[in-house]
Amino acid sequence: MKKILGIGNALVDILVQLPNDESLHKLNLPKGSMQLIDQSTMRCIAETTSFLNKHVATGGSASNTSVALARLGCNVGFIGKVGCDEIGDFYATDLNNNGVTPHLLKSDLPSGRCNVLISNDSERTMATYLGAAVTLSAEDLNIDIFRQYDILHIEGYLVQNYNLITRAGQLAKEAGLTVSIDLASYNVVAENIEFLQDFVSKYVDIVFANEEEATAFTQLPAEQAIHAIAQQASLAIVKVGAKGSYIKQGETLYHVLAEKVKAIDTTGAGDVYAAGFLYGYANNLPLNRCAEIGTLCAAQVIEEIGAKITPERWQKIYDKLNN
Repeated sequence: MKKILGIGNALVDILVQLPNDESLHKLNLPKGSMQLIDQSTMRCIAETTSFLNKHVATGGSASNTSVALARLGCNVGFIGKVGCDEIGDFYATDLNNNGVTPHLLKSDLPSGRCNVLISNDSERTMATYLGAAVTLSAEDLNIDIFRQYDILHIEGYLVQNYNLITRAGQLAKEAGLTVSIDLASYNVVAENIEFLQDFVSKYVDIVFANEEEATAFTQLPAEQAIHAIAQQASLAIVKVGAKGSYIKQGETLYHVLAEKVKAIDTTGAGDVYAAGFLYGYANNLPLNRCAEIGTLCAAQVIEEIGAKITPERWQKIYDKLNN
């Protein structure tokens, strides 16, 4: 089985179920987007949602994928940066407890956190204070770590640090790794489109995108975007929600249907889909089977609040995989 290295923002997720979307309008947060915020906005969000129940867990897109990969049985590591604080210590311990090898650097800033505001229709809006996570730099990367793995999985949010993500791609290719990227958020794609298209063409082998991200990346509807992305990377995956996902490599195109579920919270659905797919890929399974495993994992996480799959739901996944 191939070994997988994740790199991304080391964040703690603070999940809040909203009674309606009034808070989003009050905070000027576009529904379904990911916005980077400062400490002042972070305090406003805390005040606005103070009367609501919260669920706290370690997070970050690539970190969620790494944890799910480890639960599936993969040898996984994760590169990120945390503060010298209790949240940073908790983050490292949680990775270890979930079977992920932490390659964590330390910063003088507080550890980062992501406010995940969940609407009644299960759409999530993310407001992220990066803190220590944003100080991860190109100079922090060490090729010796890359050489211990076969696949590098990058979260698209890192695209806002051009030097860092470029260096990660360079080191991965120098070390002979397959490079995977999850485009992460449509507004991040739109704001960095020229750089991102160039980066994908030069360094990326596998692209994960949802409908909005695929359209932002190609200016095409999802069903057409899959073909355009597959011309820039050797393997393209476009997730189309309840309609499933499209997978294209060369001239081969698959459409894998979604499982019928009651969606409660889509937080982490894309992250664990990527984990399931990469698990299959690391085991040299057919691409449609990889997508089926990704779909299976995503179906389990969206019926719960948060980006983590519960032990009971993991058992359902193991049972289905064994069968």
